Amino acid sequence: MRRDFLKLCGLAGLGVAAPVAIPGLGFAAEEARSASANPDAFEGPYYVVFNASGGWDTTYLMDPKGTDGINRLYGNGDIQTRGQLKFAPNAAHMEAGAGMSNEDFFAEFGSELLVVNGLDYSVNNHSPCARYMATGHLDSLAYPTFAALVAACRGPQCPLAYLTFGNYSNTGNLVPMSRIPYLPSLQRVANADSVEGQQRSPYHDDFVLDRIERTLKAQTDARLSRQVLPRVERAESMLYAAQLNSKALQRVTPYIPAEIPKARLAQQVEIALASFKAGVCVSANLTIGQFDSHANNDKDQMKLIPEFLAGIAHLMRRAEDLKIRDRLVVVIQSEMGRTPQYNKGNGKDHWSIGSVMFMGRGIQGNRVIGATDDQQFCVPVNPATLSTDAGNGIRLRPEHIHGALRELAGIADHRLSAQFPYTVPAAERLQGLWG
Repeated sequence: MRRDFLKLCGLAGLGVAAPVAIPGLGFAAEEARSASANPDAFEGPYYVVFNASGGWDTTYLMDPKGTDGINRLYGNGDIQTRGQLKFAPNAAHMEAGAGMSNEDFFAEFGSELLVVNGLDYSVNNHSPCARYMATGHLDSLAYPTFAALVAACRGPQCPLAYLTFGNYSNTGNLVPMSRIPYLPSLQRVANADSVEGQQRSPYHDDFVLDRIERTLKAQTDARLSRQVLPRVERAESMLYAAQLNSKALQRVTPYIPAEIPKARLAQQVEIALASFKAGVCVSANLTIGQFDSHANNDKDQMKLIPEFLAGIAHLMRRAEDLKIRDRLVVVIQSEMGRTPQYNKGNGKDHWSIGSVMFMGRGIQGNRVIGATDDQQFCVPVNPATLSTDAGNGIRLRPEHIHGALRELAGIADHRLSAQFPYTVPAAERLQGLWG
């Protein structure tokens, strides 16, 4: 009995959630029924959030400082430029095979990059900062991440609407959270009606699966014409939706690479892209850690930043191969920066000022918004012109960025967004952030 149920439910226990009318989720019963009856492919845009977990050193990436001992690997005259962007040189300091240098990354993607410097996180502890950057709200545990919110607004019917690989991942009870850590796991989920995910070993012949689906549909149609207990309605909806999701997930199989990448981010990227291309996913929250460089800051950052940039490059190149690059929106962030001074262990501690980068659909690149001064403190910005204005500007905070992200995604006025508002005065809303 248990095995038969798992067959029909498409291995829901592996993180594949059925889009059914469950109290507390962000969509009504009628929407859930419609979603269950129409498992069409989601065609984008697709949203990807890269997290450098632990706190990156922005002076070794997009906010270079070559003065006053803020860093030790380059001087002011060594700072590189690409168009309007400035970045720290690191090609000469990378370990062999560590990943992608800043020089190569900005040469390839600089024309697409929007850099925001001088972002004020208000505090410098990991948990609240990670929550603040992910949700745009510092003081609430209830707010969903942007990735979860956009999935709930744009594609709650998708079997893997919101993929997450770690970091802060709260859903706000709007959409199921899907965790598929390995490509072999994705293979099993995509072929849940087959033994160990092997398409050549199905549990049932096609005609049997067809009869199961027709029977479940008949039961669902009959239920819609009669009054049933909510518990019965939920159970029947879950069974029918799981079967349809199982069919939808089969579309992932052709896009799973035969060879598993060795790099951490590349594996996450492949899972996300296969799910995007199959139309079963809206957003993905990707992450690698160990950026918390309290000791040996330079060595750690020179190892991790190239790995991080290589993962982003892998996403963009593979998305081009899959012909969905023009449907991507990419957020590149960390929960904090590193102090301008070194500690006694040659490390850098937590700093409440940082940066974030964006590229993709609807975002004009080769631009820098905001700044930090020579001591790495944020410089206020005029929200109307986006130019620095130390006297009359505002301190850029994550809620300003998230309000603009909601506008970019077209969900600022969505009823689910209204459940999680930001108290940003109209005069502080960023005008033309995306170009």
